[in-house]
Amino acid sequence: MTEPLQLDMQAILERLPHRYPFLLIDRVLECRPGESIRALKNVTYNEPYFPGHFPGRPVMPGVIIIEAMAQAAGILCFITADVIPDTKTRFFFVGIDKARFRRPVVPGDQLVLTAQLQRTLKGIWRYSTAASVGEHEVAHAEMMLAPEASR
Repeated sequence: MTEPLQLDMQAILERLPHRYPFLLIDRVLECRPGESIRALKNVTYNEPYFPGHFPGRPVMPGVIIIEAMAQAAGILCFITADVIPDTKTRFFFVGIDKARFRRPVVPGDQLVLTAQLQRTLKGIWRYSTAASVGEHEVAHAEMMLAPEASR
């Protein structure tokens, strides 16, 4: 069994097409190609959505937490498929089931994102994903990603 991969910001930028302000992964703590990933998002007060969500009580929007989990799963897709994203090779978020939110995420939290590959079928990659702060799960979902269809 090989050692799990760890990725710093430069390696993440090479494997994920997202950029500021929509890049939501700061570090990959552990990646086992074809199996699972554990990544980190440091939630800071300067995030562009906090001034409006909500003034006086900043809370990370649930859809942003979902997107962060999808980005972690996307990195796992690219690493497992052994491809680098470019204008012709991308994985898109194509479905979500059983999404649940357990507690709010606020500035200063460190979001740990996990994704486990459940199966691949007809080009669709299905993942079980979760987000935690400390020992507490804040969200989870089953999601599907698929490579961009040829045009």
